[in-house]
Amino acid sequence: MKLISFTHDGKDTFGVVTDDNKVLDLGVALASDYPDLISLLASGDLSVVERALDRQSANLDYDQLTLLPVIPNPGKIFCIGLNYDDHVQETKREKTDSPTIFTRFAESQVAHRADIPLPCESDKLDYEGEIAIVIGRSGRRIAEESAWDYIAGYACYNDGSIRDWQTATSQWTPGKNFWKTGGFGPWMVTSDEIAPNQEMTLVTRLNGQEMQRTTTSLMIHSIPRQIAYISSFLPLNPGDVIVTGTPGGVGARRNPPVFMKDGDIVEIEVDAVGVLRNQIRAEK
Repeated sequence: MKLISFTHDGKDTFGVVTDDNKVLDLGVALASDYPDLISLLASGDLSVVERALDRQSANLDYDQLTLLPVIPNPGKIFCIGLNYDDHVQETKREKTDSPTIFTRFAESQVAHRADIPLPCESDKLDYEGEIAIVIGRSGRRIAEESAWDYIAGYACYNDGSIRDWQTATSQWTPGKNFWKTGGFGPWMVTSDEIAPNQEMTLVTRLNGQEMQRTTTSLMIHSIPRQIAYISSFLPLNPGDVIVTGTPGGVGARRNPPVFMKDGDIVEIEVDAVGVLRNQIRAEK
């Protein structure tokens, strides 16, 4: 199933998207038990969504909703850097035995169809198409062979990066956390619809032109490896997000460099999930 977070009647809520692009507001249908999407995931029982759909019809039009990032209030957002060979090569770095990790904050995320701000501090806004996983169970020191059981679902992610702020020092945090530069959507496809080890194709397009393409089979550190490694130093909890890495083809490493400009349309497509689309808007 496809789960989303959105705003309706002035309230933040969450819902399920049906095959005909209608939405059932689960914040209303399940209000007494689940105040947000994280609480639903933490319950481990998505059958309540099916029962809610049996009781009442989905009556909201998905295309008319104001969406929120899939998980608007994650406890933790971990991003994996340098996780594809072609990206390692274009950055002239070396493979590492352990995953390279940096963090994002919730306020740096933005929903599907929302504008990504081009900040007045820089003109070097770059795209990074990625696959995000959403954690559904709490765990510490999770074994790789058990890691798939901890995934609630998958979404598209654009790890939008302000390159000159990212490279100003040895620490990446500022360039990876400008306000609303991290696209997250269009929804979360639950893990029961994507088999463990299923090969997924990731494509990034800028104004319709393909800029990145890869498959999950080319990851240096697999999704189970990422979960096992991260959970060795911090517990993972429902609603935590892991952004699994971008392939080669980023704008900063092209000749000449390609940075996103006011009015550009950037799309991140994952074949098993859908398409995340955002427009770039220069801040005044």
